[in-house]
Amino acid sequence: MENVVRLTPTLKAVAAVATLVLAATACGSSGSTGSSSGGLNPPDLKAQSKLGKSEGEVNLVAWAGYVEDGSNDPKVNWVSDFEKQTGCQVNSKVAASSDEMVKLMKTGEYDAVSASGDASLRLIASGDAAPVNTSLVPNYKDIFPDLKLQAWNSVKGKAYGIPHGRGANLLMYNTQKVTPAPTSWSAVFDDAAKYKGHVTAYDSPIYIADAALYLKATKPELKIKDPYALDQKQFDAAVALLKKQNADIGEYWSDYLKEISAFKSGDSVVGTTWQVIANLTADEGTKIKAFVPKEGSTGWSDTWMISAKAKHPNCAYQWLNWIVSPKANAQVAEYFGEAPANAKACAETSDKNFCTTYHAADTAYWKNIAFWNTPIEQCLDGRTDVKCVPYAKWVQAWTEIKG
Repeated sequence: MENVVRLTPTLKAVAAVATLVLAATACGSSGSTGSSSGGLNPPDLKAQSKLGKSEGEVNLVAWAGYVEDGSNDPKVNWVSDFEKQTGCQVNSKVAASSDEMVKLMKTGEYDAVSASGDASLRLIASGDAAPVNTSLVPNYKDIFPDLKLQAWNSVKGKAYGIPHGRGANLLMYNTQKVTPAPTSWSAVFDDAAKYKGHVTAYDSPIYIADAALYLKATKPELKIKDPYALDQKQFDAAVALLKKQNADIGEYWSDYLKEISAFKSGDSVVGTTWQVIANLTADEGTKIKAFVPKEGSTGWSDTWMISAKAKHPNCAYQWLNWIVSPKANAQVAEYFGEAPANAKACAETSDKNFCTTYHAADTAYWKNIAFWNTPIEQCLDGRTDVKCVPYAKWVQAWTEIKG
């Protein structure tokens, strides 16, 4: 139970804001790289060519649990050693949503941000994020290859950030109450009526992509290539599926503590989850399993990006290198509950099974994850003969879905 105590303060904060967190890529099972961001035409900004003298401080915008200096928990601190080694004093602000991250970065007061996919693409498109010279980040060489130059951290082969970590959205079920054992997302869609009132789903407009991912596999006539690139017909089909599902939903969750409690009490018996939630639910004594169904899953990844207006770019680059260094990346991954980005971090985790549990090095596993991305009118799957439904319409539809 020590891990539960250690993890709880951070993950409660993370989960509470996660309804607005949009992360990463549309590559899905294709494993495609940044080319799917080809609809973006960002300003022609140049990456910094060399490191200069440290400016003495760095101002960061981050998700809760990413920049820990011991003030929340004396045992959780990867900032103090950074400050000692670099002379860069860290000033950080926790953002409550991707929208807030974008707003804060536009002020020019912050040097770097741990951006999720919707924030990263918007920051790139608006010219608020600068390209990153990865040669100035020595630890970049040890980042898992399938996190480099992806659709959420690059455009047309140009890197705009350093990968931080990733996670998958899983199907969790109570093994005593859900039989036979499910293999498909049909358990929460077409077959949801079997568990009416006890189905749970992630409370965010981005959950529309989960429905689209299921339809991609079960309704090939819709020709969905990418669950974040939906034309009107495809989008309407996903929304219709979710409106049907709504009748069987007991609770939409955004706070992980509520999901654990609902599975423990039996109010929820099947639905979406994260690996860390599944671990903590099992620790509470609930008989559950969590897995990636046969259709694959959605997921998320975060990227450290540098402001195009950074006042302390040299300290910012040093922070990017530090946070993905093996030890620091291991610390933040364990505290937050995600797979680290640096392959060498796996040797530094206190739980020696951590990277196995979180599939950190399992390339085949991640090929089945369609990482979150921001839907835009320019279809991310490369189509030019139609317009895709932009995220603002997803937000509007989500309100309608929930009634």
